[in-house]
Amino acid sequence: MVTKLSLDALEKKANDIREDIIRMLEEAGSGHSAGPLGLADIVTALYFNVMDYDPKNPDWPERDIFLMSNGHCVPVQYAAMAHAGFFDRKELMTLRKYGSRLQGHPERTKLSGLENTSGPLGCGLSQACGMALAMRMDHVERKRWIYVVMGDGEQDEGNVWEAAMLAGKYKLSNIIAITDRNNIQIDGPTEEIMPLEDLKAKWEAFGWHVIEIDGNNIESVIDACSMAKAIENKPVMLIAHTVPGKGVEFMEYDFTWHGKPPNREEAKKALHELRTLGGKIRGEHE
Repeated sequence: MVTKLSLDALEKKANDIREDIIRMLEEAGSGHSAGPLGLADIVTALYFNVMDYDPKNPDWPERDIFLMSNGHCVPVQYAAMAHAGFFDRKELMTLRKYGSRLQGHPERTKLSGLENTSGPLGCGLSQACGMALAMRMDHVERKRWIYVVMGDGEQDEGNVWEAAMLAGKYKLSNIIAITDRNNIQIDGPTEEIMPLEDLKAKWEAFGWHVIEIDGNNIESVIDACSMAKAIENKPVMLIAHTVPGKGVEFMEYDFTWHGKPPNREEAKKALHELRTLGGKIRGEHE
């Protein structure tokens, strides 16, 4: 089992994960930057405080489940898994390489600890529903939580709303979905491409309990997950407002970083920002 970290340790861990994301993407020469960086606080909170699992026994029958529906953001999951002990951090540098276990989208059968394969957007919530129903049919004694991270642009997909209806109908209360509400998708701002608001009202209309949070505040993520577990007879949606490219000033809020990696000079600049927390920490040689 992974030791649950303190808030200070979680914030440092999230920053370390962001650094690994930059290194991975530079080495790969392809991939997505903004989403993984923005999700680092949420994924850190889940892997190092909220979820129960055992990296030495990935198939532990009582584990909680993490599903990444917006699979292009998987570098943040790989980095968290490596830090948690599922595999050696050195393997992170194989991201997107031919034959690597760390593909550009998660492939369940390649890496122990991955619970789903994703690529086509919109599938994750349906996968969560299937798992939740299976647990109910199997009369699982210990309540196992299914956390599914989704993009906001992903919610342009119709099968998201089919799954939303099903989860509401069957009151799948062990599903805690998290929308990464960073307001960008590959072609531009979400509200220009395909407006989503009022997003909270939409999910409520489908029978979900909705909590809105600051997704870059780790304490808020942990508190919201605790609140979600107290909700009975409804699935829960956490709408997590995040900054795309969080921690790297020249990437933040810029949709053009949705689907591209940093080059060598950009990576060097990004790592400097992360190591110094945007200039707040000065080294002896600076």
